[in-house]
Amino acid sequence: MTTTTLPTSTFATRRLLTCGILAGPVFVVTGVLQGLTRAGFDFTRHPASVLSNGSLGFIQIANFLVTGLLTIAAAAGIRRVLPGRWGPRLLTVYGVGLLCAGVFRADPQDGFPAGTPAGPPSTVSWHGVLHFAAGGVGFLALVAACFAIGSHLTPARAWYSRLSGLLFLAGFAGVASGSTSPVVTLGFWAAVVIAFAWLATTSTHLLSRGESR
Repeated sequence: MTTTTLPTSTFATRRLLTCGILAGPVFVVTGVLQGLTRAGFDFTRHPASVLSNGSLGFIQIANFLVTGLLTIAAAAGIRRVLPGRWGPRLLTVYGVGLLCAGVFRADPQDGFPAGTPAGPPSTVSWHGVLHFAAGGVGFLALVAACFAIGSHLTPARAWYSRLSGLLFLAGFAGVASGSTSPVVTLGFWAAVVIAFAWLATTSTHLLSRGESR
C-alpha cells in the first residue's frame, strides 16, 4: 500500500539517505577494482568475501565495515521518512551482517590468495563459519527489507523492490547451494549489484520526494 512520505527537510535526514546512495558504489567499485588487480582472483570462481585474505585483505575488510555503516545510516534515514518500522530494522540487520562479515574473515579458497589449493577449503575455520552465518542472516534480512520497504512505496516501486529482493534471493540461494559453477558465482555478483542499486534508487527517491515538498 502506498503512503505519503514524511518531510525530509532536515540536514541529518538528507545525509543519512545519501549514505544509502553511496553504499553500493563504495562496495561494488572497491570489490571490482580489487578483483581486477589482485593475483589469483577470478570473478567466475570467487565471491568478494575471499578478498579479505592475503596481504591486501585489509582493503576488503574495510570495505565491509564502511559499507555496513553506510547501510545502517541509510536504514536510519529511511525510518525517518517512511511510516513502517520493520523495513528499516531489517535493513539495519543487513548492515550489521556486513560489519560481521568484515570482522569474521572468510576462508581462502580455490586458488585465492595465490598459492591456495584449488577447490573449496578442506576445513572451515571458526571465523569462516561465522562469516557465512552472518552473511546468511544479513542476506535474508535484506530480502525481507525489500518487501517491507516496498510496501510503503508507489505500486511501480513496490514491484521493483519485490523483484530486487527475489533476484537477490535467487543469487544467494545459488552460492548457498555450494555450486561452483561460473554462472552461479557471476549470478551472485550480479545479485549484489541489483540489491545495492535498489538501495541507492530507493534512497534517491525518498530524498528527492522530501526535497520537493
